[in-house]
Amino acid sequence: MTRTKPSILPYLEINLAVLFISTSGALGRYIELPPEVTILFRSLLATLLMLVYCKLRGFRLTISDKSDLRKILLCGVFFGIHWVTYFYALRLSSVAVGMLSIYTYPVITSFLEPLILKVPFKKSHLILGMLVLAGIWFLVPDFSFENTYFIAVLFGITSALFYALRNILMKPQVARHNGSVLMLYQIATISAMLSPFLFTADFTEVWDQVVPIATLALLTTCVGHTLLLLSFRHFSVTTASIMSSVQPVYGIIIGMIFLDEIPALTTVIGGILILLAVVIESFRNVRAERR
Repeated sequence: MTRTKPSILPYLEINLAVLFISTSGALGRYIELPPEVTILFRSLLATLLMLVYCKLRGFRLTISDKSDLRKILLCGVFFGIHWVTYFYALRLSSVAVGMLSIYTYPVITSFLEPLILKVPFKKSHLILGMLVLAGIWFLVPDFSFENTYFIAVLFGITSALFYALRNILMKPQVARHNGSVLMLYQIATISAMLSPFLFTADFTEVWDQVVPIATLALLTTCVGHTLLLLSFRHFSVTTASIMSSVQPVYGIIIGMIFLDEIPALTTVIGGILILLAVVIESFRNVRAERR
């Protein structure tokens, strides 16, 4: 009997997704607009780009199941809260602190996924999640309760909670609907949710930031997040969360190159711990697929 070799494509797909999403840290720090305004124009442009892409590919845009539609729109609201709170974390701290504080979400996911999706709880996920959390503890340079970094971490943890909820609720939808269409519905929901900020936005400032906003919309949002959604077909949400924990490392490197934000030794130690969790989880998935 011929044994089918496990495909490396899903692993390349999720790592490419994570690399593209990692650009959000440096872009969030670079764009000098209120987070709500940044996310609004990011979502508006991404909605337009995704709509054109879906039309060109001939994807069916309607979702007839009302229950699915309500869940997808709710996920869009959660996704919007995740983005706005994440960008507040970035604005109040640095690429390292902002990105790493949201990486409590693999731990949050490991607790929530069994409760929401009724899947078996795996102790190994909790252990690997704790390893990621230990890495974050080293990477965050200052947990003082008397400065903005503490507030940034609170925003980051809030962002992580809503990101975990959105990912968990989206997993069943990815199995039933096209990933690009799902992304279109969510970013359109974010655009509608933040539309009141159109009346307060300074359009001159927005135009000055149009290139980084466009990069955020196309590369980070349309390509990165769609690829991440598609990866849920091959991995559990918790597994995808832990494997994508390399995102802060990518983000910090991008911040070093473009923003000259040099990490401390503790950042390097934390990055090693996070990468260790990613490597362990990747090998576990390869072995499970071979079996």
